[in-house]
Amino acid sequence: MRNIFLLRHAKSSWKDTFLDDYERPLNNRGKRDAPHIAHRLLTREIEVDLIISSSSRRTSDTAKIFADILSYRSEMVFDDKLYEASNKQILEVINRIDDKYQNVLIVCHNPGITNVVNNLCDFFIDNIPTTGIVGLSFNNDWRNIRERSCSFLFFDYPKKYFS
Repeated sequence: MRNIFLLRHAKSSWKDTFLDDYERPLNNRGKRDAPHIAHRLLTREIEVDLIISSSSRRTSDTAKIFADILSYRSEMVFDDKLYEASNKQILEVINRIDDKYQNVLIVCHNPGITNVVNNLCDFFIDNIPTTGIVGLSFNNDWRNIRERSCSFLFFDYPKKYFS
C-alpha cells in the first residue's frame, strides 16, 4: 500500500504588491495553519519518506514547516514544474516517483492540486483551501497511478479547527 498526501501551500501574503507571485511569503495565518495541519498529519502516525514541493517561496516554506514537525530528515525535492502546475503536470511528477518510496507528501498550488485529487479518486472536493491536505492510497507502482486509481483516506484543512 502506498500513500500520497497532496497539500496546498499555506496562506501567503499580498502585503508587498511589487513582489513577484513566485516570491510571496507566508502571512501570519499561514504561519499558524501550517504547523497545526502538520501536527494533524503527525497524529495519523504515517512516516513520510519523500517530500516534493513547488519551488515557490510559499510552498517551500510550507514544506519546511511540515518537514520540521514530521521529523523528516531526508532531502526535500523542490520542483519548478509544480509551480502553478496543471492536473497533468502534477500527475507527471507523481508518475516519476521512485518505487522505493511508500508515503509521499506533495506541496503545490490550486487549481492543479484540487483537479488532480478529483481525477485520482471518486471523492469530489470543490476546492482545496490553503493548507488543505488530502490523503489517498493505492496498490500499484507510482508510474501506474491513473484516473480513479486511488482510494480516498482523508481531507483536512484549517477551517475545521479555526473559525
